[in-house]
Amino acid sequence: MIWTPLAGGVSSDIYRVELPMGVICVKRALAKLKVAADWRAPVERNRSEVEWMRVAGRIVPAAVPAILGEDREAGAFAMAWLPPKDYPVWKTLLASGTIDVPTAAAVGALLGRIHAATADRPDLAARFDTDAIFYPIRLEPYLVATGRTHADLAPHFAALVETTRTTKRVLVHGDFSPKNLLIGAQGPVILDAECAWYGDPAFDLAFVLNHLLLKGAWRPAWRLRYTDAFVALTDAYLAQVSWEPPAEIEARTAALLPGLMLARIDGKSPVEYLTGTAEKHEVRRFARALLFAPTPGLAAIAARWAAGATR
Repeated sequence: MIWTPLAGGVSSDIYRVELPMGVICVKRALAKLKVAADWRAPVERNRSEVEWMRVAGRIVPAAVPAILGEDREAGAFAMAWLPPKDYPVWKTLLASGTIDVPTAAAVGALLGRIHAATADRPDLAARFDTDAIFYPIRLEPYLVATGRTHADLAPHFAALVETTRTTKRVLVHGDFSPKNLLIGAQGPVILDAECAWYGDPAFDLAFVLNHLLLKGAWRPAWRLRYTDAFVALTDAYLAQVSWEPPAEIEARTAALLPGLMLARIDGKSPVEYLTGTAEKHEVRRFARALLFAPTPGLAAIAARWAAGATR
């Protein structure tokens, strides 16, 4: 048996394990996350991740790795190994300039299908009653902490926290990000559901759209292409919305999105690729303006962000 640690992620130890019968992947949750800030979270989230993958696997079997076993006491589980050459990470593709609009649409449709299939399900609401995990690993480090940094925006962040915390509609992944999406021959594959929670679908949608905006600050020459991906993902997702009027979730997403943008600059988990003062200032200026004067339309946010590419 050969254990090889894998890079990537801040919340878990992940290993490629070579066994006589083949290769598997083993993941173990950490109590203290690997970031500069003192960010801690319950290791019980490992159980929620396994349960999310089992539920999602029944809805979209090709989009979730098979669970091979788990050790709940150790906070670890094993899943199928997906070779990187066959399953590149979407974040890596986007960073290299492979900004494929159909792929973005497939990601949006996939998320929408999972949300639609789990909407208004009391059984899942009870099974994923994980507020005690979601708050310290998502709401506090992203929204509460950023509200402390930007004191003049604290009431706006408090309102976002309250809306997100109290909206209970679908099974939320909680870390629906390009780094947790592999792009295989049959479409996207979702990883890393340790933030799984029954709550507001706007969190997942805003979380992934945020990265498409931020990459446009990092690579301004490709901003319009990232924006095209943003629009395609949004449209494909909203086409799946059946549990509430699409305009309602769009408005909540549009309100949350600038809060998450600012959080990835000044929260406990800043994105690693935005390091320049000018890049950070642009994101702050854009996000702060939207927090003070929200717009209910995601297309309007995309157009406003795209306009910056010509300045």
